[in-house]
Amino acid sequence: MSLTYTAGSLVAARGREWVVLPESAPDMLVLRPLGGSEDDIAAVFPAFEEVRPAEFAAPSPADLGDQRSAGLLRTALRIGFRSGAGPFRSLASIAVEPRAYQLVPLLMALRQRTVRLLISDDVGIGKTVEAGLIAKELLAQGEATRLAVLCSPALAEQWQSELREKFGIDAELVLASTVSRLERGLELGQSLFDKHPYTIISTDFIKSTRHREDFVKHCPDLVIVDEAHSCVAADDANGGTSSAANQLRYELLRRVSAAPDRHLLLLTATPHSGKESAFRNLLGLVRPELATLDLESPAGRAKLAEHFVARKRADVREYLTKEDGLADDSLAERTAFPSDRWTKDEPYKLTPAYRALLDDAIAYARDRVAAAGEQGKREARIAWWSVIALLRSMVSSPAAAAQTLKTRSESATARTAQEADALGSPVASDSAENDRLEGMDVAPGAAESEEAGARLLDLSRRAAALVGPAEDAKLKALTRHLKSLIADGYHPIVFCRYIPTAEYLATQLEGKLGKKTKIAAVTGTLSPQQRLERIEQLAAEAAAEEADDPAVRRVLIATDCLSEGVNLQHHFDAVVHYDLAWNPTRHDQREGRVDRYGQKRDQVRVITMYGEDNGIDGKVLEVLFKKHRQIMKDLGISVSVPDETASGVTDAVVEWLLLHGRQGSQESLFDLDGHQESFDRIEREWNSAAEREKTSRSKYAQRAIHPEEVAREVAAVRAALGGAEEVRGFALEALRDLDALVRDPRDGSGDFTAQVGGTPAGLRDALAATLGGRLVEEDREIPFRTTPAIGRGEAALVRTDPAIGAIASYVLDSALDANTPGPRPARRCGVVTTDAVRVRTTLLLVRYRFHLTLPSRTGERQLVAEDARLLAYEGMPLRARWLDDEATTALLGARATANTHEQMVANQIAKDLGGLPDLAAHLTEYGTRLAAELDASHRRVRKANEEIVRGLKVVPQEPADVLGVYVYLPQQSAPAASAPTVSGAEA
Repeated sequence: MSLTYTAGSLVAARGREWVVLPESAPDMLVLRPLGGSEDDIAAVFPAFEEVRPAEFAAPSPADLGDQRSAGLLRTALRIGFRSGAGPFRSLASIAVEPRAYQLVPLLMALRQRTVRLLISDDVGIGKTVEAGLIAKELLAQGEATRLAVLCSPALAEQWQSELREKFGIDAELVLASTVSRLERGLELGQSLFDKHPYTIISTDFIKSTRHREDFVKHCPDLVIVDEAHSCVAADDANGGTSSAANQLRYELLRRVSAAPDRHLLLLTATPHSGKESAFRNLLGLVRPELATLDLESPAGRAKLAEHFVARKRADVREYLTKEDGLADDSLAERTAFPSDRWTKDEPYKLTPAYRALLDDAIAYARDRVAAAGEQGKREARIAWWSVIALLRSMVSSPAAAAQTLKTRSESATARTAQEADALGSPVASDSAENDRLEGMDVAPGAAESEEAGARLLDLSRRAAALVGPAEDAKLKALTRHLKSLIADGYHPIVFCRYIPTAEYLATQLEGKLGKKTKIAAVTGTLSPQQRLERIEQLAAEAAAEEADDPAVRRVLIATDCLSEGVNLQHHFDAVVHYDLAWNPTRHDQREGRVDRYGQKRDQVRVITMYGEDNGIDGKVLEVLFKKHRQIMKDLGISVSVPDETASGVTDAVVEWLLLHGRQGSQESLFDLDGHQESFDRIEREWNSAAEREKTSRSKYAQRAIHPEEVAREVAAVRAALGGAEEVRGFALEALRDLDALVRDPRDGSGDFTAQVGGTPAGLRDALAATLGGRLVEEDREIPFRTTPAIGRGEAALVRTDPAIGAIASYVLDSALDANTPGPRPARRCGVVTTDAVRVRTTLLLVRYRFHLTLPSRTGERQLVAEDARLLAYEGMPLRARWLDDEATTALLGARATANTHEQMVANQIAKDLGGLPDLAAHLTEYGTRLAAELDASHRRVRKANEEIVRGLKVVPQEPADVLGVYVYLPQQSAPAASAPTVSGAEA
């Protein structure tokens, strides 16, 4: 007759010990290896394989370690946990250690039965991580079973890698380029959204009628929408009409959000974009009632606070401090945002030949606009956009100018004036709300027929003759600025408006910045995946040479296909705006790629180049950029420039240029007749947008979760899983004990390096799998850094880093297997003579297993979780006097102050191992108390909704596993008689 095993009990099968999981049945056991992960789960059939009850073996008195064994084994055990018993099921199984402030949206989510959040933290704070935390937690708890991320196609691969590498969520890409392949693998009548539980979907692709219906019908129960501001429509009477693309996206999300039981996370750094109605519509997607909420009333703001979080960098740079209302700074956390952004506007002047070309181009533009104005409104608008394209490409580069002058204007195909504006505006302007950066970096056409006129072709030939630093003063100035940045140790990105300009710069700069500088160009000619691959290739090539020569630098030339969403802070730390955008928001987007969380430099450098005498750049800089910078300085955040404002300014600049030429370019636009009233209106609109943003930041500040609540949960997580200092100390000690060559500069950063060529083969193989085989095989220095934001070939000193996990796994496995060859840093027993205790004291390392019943919307979920605790007592086991947690933890710092007699070591450890049965009652009582604390923690985190915690149970599984027993003997004042001794390092 087969035995029935309860969830959490131990069994022996296939030559090892396993934990029985709740999914088991009498005829089939679902097992996880003791200390193993979810990836190691197996099914065993007792009718066909031998399965027997097992007990965790007690430590062997013959396998003694030194005074550090308890701490090393405890940390190795905790790092290995992937199924923590606390209320955050996912934190033990993710490969990123979230910042404390990033737990706030997670806490907000766990208090809602159906999660609806608008996460509007500032650029670079980590909204992707915040959304990933919520998604992983909902999936781990069974509150969600499927996930869809809606994002720009340019960001799809980045989302895929973030979810896979940090959260262990392997999502399928659903893009225009992948959907045919995916659909070929479907069964008859099957939706790809049913077949693939986790998907990352191009918002532009899925908004079309055909695909939208299938997605809405089979939509997952958890949806994340990135850049959600581009998915809402404004309906202000004076706000203009939203783009057709916005309307389609809004209709899609309105239908997705209509299902009341669907979890929905909306992410955007710019929820307002200057339009109150767009913000209201965004709130309406979160909850319909929020769209009409009275946000002026305290009750209305309190209701909104349950679903809306928006914080600036200044709010979270220093978090959980006394300034946040905490009693002390023991849990204070400083986040590594760059503290300063060094900016400088660098002018250049045209060479005589380039100046003459531009004057002739302006004269052509003037004649063309005048002639078109007499032909009708359609012709006038086509000419207008053609002229703007001509002028913008002319001041970009001779390569862009030559291409534009012989290419037909996109607006030339328009049948109406309105259609001409719709075609010409996205290509020629830099809208803050332009949702289609793809294809926007092509050189715009200036010709209005298939065959460019003789006048344009002549200008094109003259432009092509000006390539190179001799006649292109802008290129010459860029070379000078880049050399200066490189000399100061920076790795810059140069942003251009057009593809021909980027390719021209990459060609011209090759070999001009020194032999140690690597250059690559990334433009819209590459697919999003190819762009990321080229950046990684550039970084890898530079890093390989940088290991031998620190003077190696990398320079990236890019168009605005990289200006939004792509994270580049690990590889670059300076930005050069080669082409001045016609909207400052675009500059913010560019700079935000490097000036964000994880940037190692404290100061990011930004250089904005502008033509001092080209008649365009100076005025755009004067009117738009200086005002934008002043608002940012006053508010501490960037306020998007209303598109009507930006286009109004640039239209005025072009009109003035056509009327007066470059000669009148030094006159201020605000002094021009006919423009003062227009600029007064622009000033009012922008100030109004800034005031609304300022009001909303203070009025809707995150107040749903108090820092004290976050601090309590952070303290509980660190107590269960360990903190950064513990992990760093563990990695240092373990690597040294495993014969790695460790270099600790002790420079205050906490970083160190290690060469692992001399470590055991098993550890080398594990590290090669996570850090790269070449790095380990060639015995290069591996940087171990205190920041979780690391680059290729580096390890983060956090418990969830794969390299740290590999070290912990080796330490734990070698401690449990006395036959492991080579060094074994941790052992399960030890006896130490020390002045840290006055009476005989024993420290126990105990592993508890808990059977959790977690209620969810889909029914109860049964789980088995683990926790490791230190317990200590004075005296002998039969009459143990138990110490409190603080005194117990302090024993980890005790050091041997005298040698211990060999016979005494054997006698003392034998007494404690033989007395373990006398401790069983206390270990059981402690487990029961710990289960009650965990139950309270689960209820506290979910306190807002009683339905969420109804049926919650946490039951300890007996008996607990005693992993380690360590005896501390008080040092005697008088020396003992001569006898064989064991030194403190071996006791």
